[in-house]
This record gives sequence, structure tokens and C-alpha cells, in this order.
Amino acid sequence: MQRLALATLTLAAGLLLAGCGTTPSPSRGPAYARLTAEQSADIAIHALGLVGTPYRYGGNTPEGGFDCSGLIGYVYNSRAGVTPPRTVAQLSGFGAAVDESELRTGDLVVFGRGRPTHAGIYVGEGRFVHAPSTGGTVRLDQLQSRYWAQQQASFRRP
Repeated sequence: MQRLALATLTLAAGLLLAGCGTTPSPSRGPAYARLTAEQSADIAIHALGLVGTPYRYGGNTPEGGFDCSGLIGYVYNSRAGVTPPRTVAQLSGFGAAVDESELRTGDLVVFGRGRPTHAGIYVGEGRFVHAPSTGGTVRLDQLQSRYWAQQQASFRRP
């Protein structure tokens, strides 16, 4: 009887603590973090402030330039202390999936059919900030623009 009571108490304590722990949910990726509305807004504002920064493959600083995942990592780390995965393929599983109708500032936009190829940060009003390609700069684009509306997009909330 005592063993059963102890086992029940241990299980109950484990379940209670699981809700408060900092261990990430396996289904939400290795660095899942629930951002506050203030952090999400700060992420979007900071991303907008980096528009015009040169593109650089593998780049992850304003001084050295950004590629798309480097931009995301820099902004999330500097504004929310969250370190997202470094590659676009890994970003496609980061956080939780979100429907386009539920997008909010700070969410990730990941493009690609089957294999993810590009990502950016949603900043509201159908717009996102991203580092598009060699020779370009970080820029603000519309999800419904001629080019981006034709791309398959998924949305993630870290």
C-alpha cells in the first residue's frame, strides 16, 4: 500500500513539474520558447531596422551581412535570447506550426515545396523581412506579392 501511494505521489509530482519545467517539447523542436507579445513585437521592430544590410552567404551579423537563417538567428538571439537552428531545413521544424490566418509579428515564414529553401520574419500586415540573395540586401516584402504568393509557405511560432 505504501509503495502504491509513493508511486502515485511520484507520478503526480512529475506531471506537475513537467508543466513548469524548461525542457522543450519534442514536437516543437529543440529550442522551443514561448515568446511574449512584447518580445514578438521587439523581434519584428529589430528585423525592420536591419533592412538594407548586405546579404552574405553564411553571414550572421549586421557588420558582416546576413543570409536568411543568419538574420533570423541574430534577431531572435539579440531580442529574445532564443537561439534558433542555423539552417532553413532545421527552421522548418522550429517552434509550432501556425496557420496563415493566425500569423502575428515575430513568427517565422518558411518557403519551399518539400524541401525548405528560404525563411524570413513576419512583421505584420502581410509583410516579412528576409535576406534574399547574393548581391542583395535585407528587405521587406509582401507575402502576397507576385513572386512570394506563388511560393509554398509555412509558418512557425517559436
